Amino acid sequence: MTNAEVWGYRTGSGYKSGHDLIGFKVEATDGHIGKVDEHTDEAGTGYIVVDIGVWIFDRHVLLPAGVIQRVDRDDETVYVDRTKDQIKHAPDFERARQPRDPGYLEEFAKYYGMPHM
Repeated sequence: MTNAEVWGYRTGSGYKSGHDLIGFKVEATDGHIGKVDEHTDEAGTGYIVVDIGVWIFDRHVLLPAGVIQRVDRDDETVYVDRTKDQIKHAPDFERARQPRDPGYLEEFAKYYGMPHM
Protein backbone atom coordinates (compact mmCIF):
# COMPACT_ATOMS: atom_id res chain seq x y z
CA MET A 1 0.00 0.00 0.00
CA THR A 2 1.25 3.47 -0.77
CA ASN A 3 1.29 6.33 1.72
CA ALA A 4 -1.70 7.87 -0.08
CA GLU A 5 -3.66 4.61 0.29
CA VAL A 6 -2.86 4.30 4.00
CA TRP A 7 -3.70 7.85 4.99
CA GLY A 8 -6.16 8.77 2.24
CA TYR A 9 -9.89 8.08 2.16
CA ARG A 10 -10.74 5.39 -0.38
CA THR A 11 -12.30 6.38 -3.67
CA GLY A 12 -15.90 5.18 -3.56
CA SER A 13 -16.04 5.15 0.26
CA GLY A 14 -18.66 7.88 0.29
CA TYR A 15 -16.42 10.27 2.20
CA LYS A 16 -16.33 13.79 0.80
CA SER A 17 -13.62 16.24 1.79
CA GLY A 18 -14.79 18.73 4.38
CA HIS A 19 -17.66 16.59 5.72
CA ASP A 20 -17.67 16.35 9.49
CA LEU A 21 -17.62 12.76 10.84
CA ILE A 22 -17.50 13.64 14.54
CA GLY A 23 -20.18 11.70 16.42
CA PHE A 24 -20.62 9.08 13.69
CA LYS A 25 -20.87 5.46 14.89
CA VAL A 26 -17.96 3.19 13.95
CA GLU A 27 -18.71 -0.35 12.82
CA ALA A 28 -15.93 -2.92 12.69
CA THR A 29 -16.30 -6.03 10.52
CA ASP A 30 -17.85 -7.81 13.52
CA GLY A 31 -19.97 -5.06 15.07
CA HIS A 32 -20.13 -1.67 16.75
CA ILE A 33 -16.87 -0.44 18.33
CA GLY A 34 -17.41 3.23 19.21
CA LYS A 35 -17.86 6.76 17.88
CA VAL A 36 -15.70 9.18 15.93
CA ASP A 37 -14.20 11.68 18.35
CA GLU A 38 -12.19 13.58 15.74
CA HIS A 39 -10.99 13.27 12.18
CA THR A 40 -8.85 14.91 9.57
CA ASP A 41 -8.66 14.74 5.82
CA GLU A 42 -5.38 16.59 5.41
CA ALA A 43 -3.43 15.30 2.42
CA GLY A 44 -1.15 12.49 3.51
CA THR A 45 -2.45 12.26 7.09
CA GLY A 46 -6.14 11.37 6.93
CA TYR A 47 -7.44 9.51 9.97
CA ILE A 48 -10.26 9.21 12.47
CA VAL A 49 -9.93 8.97 16.24
CA VAL A 50 -12.42 6.54 17.72
CA ASP A 51 -13.71 6.73 21.27
CA ILE A 52 -13.98 3.08 22.28
CA GLY A 53 -15.11 3.99 25.78
CA VAL A 54 -17.97 1.53 25.34
CA TRP A 55 -15.38 -1.23 25.76
CA ILE A 56 -12.70 0.44 27.84
CA PHE A 57 -13.58 3.61 29.73
CA ASP A 58 -12.19 6.78 28.14
CA ARG A 59 -9.94 5.13 25.57
CA HIS A 60 -9.26 6.47 22.08
CA VAL A 61 -7.52 4.87 19.11
CA LEU A 62 -6.46 6.29 15.77
CA LEU A 63 -7.55 4.59 12.55
CA PRO A 64 -5.83 5.55 9.29
CA ALA A 65 -8.33 6.73 6.67
CA GLY A 66 -7.29 3.78 4.47
CA VAL A 67 -9.11 1.29 6.74
CA ILE A 68 -12.45 3.02 6.13
CA GLN A 69 -14.54 0.97 3.72
CA ARG A 70 -17.47 3.34 3.51
CA VAL A 71 -19.22 6.25 5.14
CA ASP A 72 -23.01 6.19 5.40
CA ARG A 73 -24.04 9.81 5.94
CA ASP A 74 -27.74 8.93 6.29
CA ASP A 75 -27.09 6.51 9.17
CA GLU A 76 -24.10 8.54 10.41
CA THR A 77 -21.94 5.42 10.42
CA VAL A 78 -18.34 4.75 9.38
CA TYR A 79 -17.58 1.15 8.37
CA VAL A 80 -13.98 -0.05 8.74
CA ASP A 81 -12.23 -3.19 7.53
CA ARG A 82 -10.83 -4.20 10.93
CA THR A 83 -12.30 -6.35 13.72
CA LYS A 84 -13.23 -5.07 17.15
CA ASP A 85 -10.28 -6.95 18.66
CA GLN A 86 -7.85 -5.38 16.19
CA ILE A 87 -9.16 -1.94 17.10
CA LYS A 88 -9.26 -2.61 20.86
CA HIS A 89 -5.62 -3.75 20.82
CA ALA A 90 -4.40 -0.79 18.76
CA PRO A 91 -1.98 1.67 20.32
CA ASP A 92 -3.65 4.38 22.39
CA PHE A 93 -4.20 7.74 20.77
CA GLU A 94 -2.28 10.27 22.84
CA ARG A 95 -3.60 13.80 22.48
CA ALA A 96 -0.40 15.22 23.99
CA ARG A 97 1.65 13.79 21.12
CA GLN A 98 1.54 15.38 17.70
CA PRO A 99 -0.63 13.13 15.51
CA ARG A 100 0.77 14.67 12.34
CA ASP A 101 4.32 13.71 13.34
CA PRO A 102 5.48 10.99 10.91
CA GLY A 103 7.10 8.99 13.73
CA TYR A 104 3.88 8.94 15.69
CA LEU A 105 1.80 7.97 12.66
CA GLU A 106 4.33 5.23 11.87
CA GLU A 107 3.28 3.40 15.06
CA PHE A 108 -0.28 3.15 13.78
CA ALA A 109 0.73 2.29 10.22
CA LYS A 110 2.86 -0.60 11.52
CA TYR A 111 0.12 -1.83 13.82
CA TYR A 112 -2.43 -1.95 11.03
CA GLY A 113 0.07 -3.70 8.78
CA MET A 114 0.58 -0.84 6.37
CA PRO A 115 3.82 0.83 5.40
CA HIS A 116 3.89 4.54 6.29
CA MET A 117 6.33 5.71 3.66
